[in-house]
Formats: sequence, C-alpha cells, structure tokens
Amino acid sequence: MSRVPGPVAPHDPAWRGHAAADARSADAPAPDVRLVATDLDGTLLAPDGTVSPRTAAALADAEAAGLDVVFVTARPHRWLTELQAHVAGHGVAICANGASVVDVAGLRVLEEHGMDRARVAALAARLRDAWGADAVHLAVESAEGFAAEHGFVSTHDVPLGSRTAARIEDVLPATTLKVLLQATGRTAEVDAFVAEAQRAVGDLAHVSSSATVPLGEIAAPGVTKAATLAAWAARRGVAPSQVWAVGDAPNDLPMLRWAGRSFAVANALPAVLAAVDATLPSNADDGVAVLLERAAALARARDLRGRG
Repeated sequence: MSRVPGPVAPHDPAWRGHAAADARSADAPAPDVRLVATDLDGTLLAPDGTVSPRTAAALADAEAAGLDVVFVTARPHRWLTELQAHVAGHGVAICANGASVVDVAGLRVLEEHGMDRARVAALAARLRDAWGADAVHLAVESAEGFAAEHGFVSTHDVPLGSRTAARIEDVLPATTLKVLLQATGRTAEVDAFVAEAQRAVGDLAHVSSSATVPLGEIAAPGVTKAATLAAWAARRGVAPSQVWAVGDAPNDLPMLRWAGRSFAVANALPAVLAAVDATLPSNADDGVAVLLERAAALARARDLRGRG
C-alpha cells in the first residue's frame, strides 16, 4: 500500500509515487479511468455529513471531464438530499449496500434487489431461535420508508409516519431492501457480531456492517455494493480496470477488491487501509476531492490523445 500525503495536485510527484501501487513503470500509459465509485459517510462526506466546497467543485469538474461518479452507500435513498445540489442531471447512487439504484436528482428508485416478506420473516425467525426472541431487535428499509420493532433504537431521526410493532413481521413492506439488526447480550466487536449473525441466518441473506458499533445490515443473498456496481458498470461498457473505488469501512471491501484501483481515506478502519492500493487524505481533508481531481485530469489527457 502507498500513501498520498496531504492534498495532492494532479501534477504533483507525490501522486506518481502512489501510482506505483500497481507496479507500472513511470513511463507506462496513464490509467484509463472512466468511473469513480465512492462511499459517502466517512469517505466523500466531511465529518459533519456535508459536501465540502472543494469536493463540490471536484464533482462538478469530474462531470465536465466526462467521468461517471457513482455514490455507493449503506444509506437509504431518503438520506441523499445533501448530494442533490452537486450531481447535476445524472447523479446515480447505489444505496442500502447494493439493494437499490437511485437517481439522486429526483430521488427515484431505478432498481431494487430486495427480499420478500417470506424471506425476511424466515431470517427473523432464525435470529430469534439462535439468540433468543427478547434479544433481537429489527428494523427494515424499503423504497417506501422505514419500519421497526418497538425495541429497535435508531441513532438517526425516524421519519414521521414510520410504522412500528412488537414484531417486524407485522409491518413488513412488500419488498425489503435492508434489514437492520440490533441485539442485546451479544459481542461488542463488530466483525464478530457480523460473523455470528451470518451464521444464524445462513444462506437466507448476506450480513455486513458499516457501523463502529454492533449493527447488522442484512441484504438478499449476493447483494453487495460490489455486485450492483459491477452490473451497473457492465451495462455501460465500463471494465473493472477502468474503475477507481474509495471507501472506509468493511462493507466497502468487496467493491474495493473488484475495482481496478482501490483507495481508502486516511481515517478508514485498519482492515480497509490494509486492503487498498493507496491511501488518500482523510475525509476531513478532502481525500475524495484529491482523487476526483486526478481522475478528471487523466480523463482530459485521454481525450486530448484521442483527438491528436
């Protein structure tokens, strides 16, 4: 892994040092980047959850350079309003860890990769059987909104009109994008919590987490950020080698492994820092803006070569 120290201009020699991560020589052709995939919380967004002026400018510049920028997040689509001013007419987000594809400008759900009521009820039963009915607390995200069991404690504002019940089965939508899992009396270590939850649900679902506390995020089998991003890119003729991806948390790892070039912001968790090709400045220091600026410069250079 190489490190990009501080904000780096596209022509700065420090970035060329970073490019050694893929073992190419200094005079090798510049990478052909066409798509930048970025996580949001802890990555593109500043610590206060906003888009910094430099990042906003970098997003606009990337669009002008003809790059696709895809936001890939655990967030439900209703939490994307902060981005709407910065994506012009074509911003796309992959939400709920891959369970939906959303047009950011209009907050329209374009694709769903969810679970039906029977599957959610079955995985809830498995969790209660494994951990005890009183220990398991569930909530669900869907295109329609949020619903939760009475014992689920949300760390975010709950939308007005959200349905609650003693058992999640009584308030399930037709299609659930993501099940949220809290549990009492379980390990406080996030990776161990996720592993225990995965063993409990078995092949019914895929469990991950983007949190620093034990909160399971449960999706349909095979649904990850990487899987949905790969399908989206393939439909546009973009190869994995033409994708740069950046994140900060374990739920980003499949996407980072799939992309041709992988990056982490400096504030990422240790497992993510160890897995990527290069490290950017932190989200407090506009690390994703650094990446977008470099990608835009490369895209313009590619276009100039094509016209030459």
